[in-house]
Amino acid sequence: MNPNEKELEDQKDFERILEAYRLRKRDKGAKSIRMALEGHFGVIMNLKKIRRLMKKYGLFCKIRKPNPYRRMMKALRTDSVFGNKLNREFDQTVPRKVFLTDITYVFYNHGDRAYLSTILDLATREAVSHQLSETLEIPFVLDTIHVLADETSIPFAKDAYIHSDQGAHYTSRQFQKAVKEAHLGQSMSRRGNCWDNAPQESFFGHMKDELDLDSCHSFESLKAEIDDYMDYYNNDRYQWGLGKMTPVQYRDYLLSGGIPKVRNKTKVKDDRLDRLSSSK
Repeated sequence: MNPNEKELEDQKDFERILEAYRLRKRDKGAKSIRMALEGHFGVIMNLKKIRRLMKKYGLFCKIRKPNPYRRMMKALRTDSVFGNKLNREFDQTVPRKVFLTDITYVFYNHGDRAYLSTILDLATREAVSHQLSETLEIPFVLDTIHVLADETSIPFAKDAYIHSDQGAHYTSRQFQKAVKEAHLGQSMSRRGNCWDNAPQESFFGHMKDELDLDSCHSFESLKAEIDDYMDYYNNDRYQWGLGKMTPVQYRDYLLSGGIPKVRNKTKVKDDRLDRLSSSK
C-alpha cells in the first residue's frame, strides 16, 4: 500500500471514529468509541488503531484525569493500624488525655476546595490545633501534631493518646513518628466506621453550618475566617453539654476540680428513670 492509499484509508477509518464519537452528542474515550463502532455501526476496530488515529487527527475527549492524591495515599498507607482504645467512650473527664483528629474539605469561592485538619480535646471539646491546606499532602497533618506538641501551657495527662480513622495520613510512618515524638499513644476507629469518631464528625458539621464562606474569595480569606471561627468556638461558643460554658471555660473548670457535666443523653435519661422509680 503506497502512502496515498494509506492516508485515504486512515481518513476513511477516522470518519467512522467520528461517527461513533458524535453518537448522541456525548463525548467518548477510545474504549467507548470501540464499543460504539461495534455495537451501533457493526464496525470492528482495535483500540491501538483508534488511539493512533485520534492522536493523528487531533481528536481529544474530556475524560477524568487520574487523581494524583489516590497514588499519594496509596504510597503513604502502611499496615500499621492501632486498636480502638477509645471504644466510643466519649464522656471523658480529664483534659489533655484523649484527643480526636480528622480531615475535612471546605468549599469556597464558588467551587475551590481546601482541606482542614483539626485536633479536639475530647473532655473539653476544645479545638486545640488546626491547619488549613490547599492540598492533601501530608505536611499539614503533621503540622497539626507539631502545634499540639508545642503547646506546653497545659501538659498532657498520663497515658494521653490521639484517636483517628484508618486513613492513609494516620497510618503513615511520618504521622506515627510525629505522634511518638509528641509522647502520645494512638487509637483508631474500626475501618469505615465514622461513629467511632462521632464527636469529631459533629464538630465538622456544626462548623460548616456556622462558617461564613460566602465572604471567602481566596485561600487567605478562608484561612482568616477559619482562624476566627476556631477562636470563637473555643472562647465564645457556649455549649449546653458543657454546663452552658465555652470549651475554654469548661477546661478551666475541670482543671480547678469541678465536677464533670453529664453529656450522654442515655445516661441522663437513665438518671431520670432512677429518680422516678425511687420516688414511687
